Amino acid sequence: MKRITGLIAGMVLLALGVQGGIRLLADHANAGLLGWLPGGFPVRLACYAVVAAVGVLLAGWGSVRAKQGGRGE
Repeated sequence: MKRITGLIAGMVLLALGVQGGIRLLADHANAGLLGWLPGGFPVRLACYAVVAAVGVLLAGWGSVRAKQGGRGE
């Protein structure tokens, strides 16, 4: 079950990171969820990129482990 949870959490993080990064690139003033973060545009864009990368890694791990473990685990 934790493998599927990891897969879902990774997909959510990936979606939030990519959506936030695209929003920030389209409109530099619209920071989205990271509006509270100091440092301006480059710091916020880097944080969205890190969130997206963590989402890819987590979703990839969950996917591989879920396929190896079968349905019952």
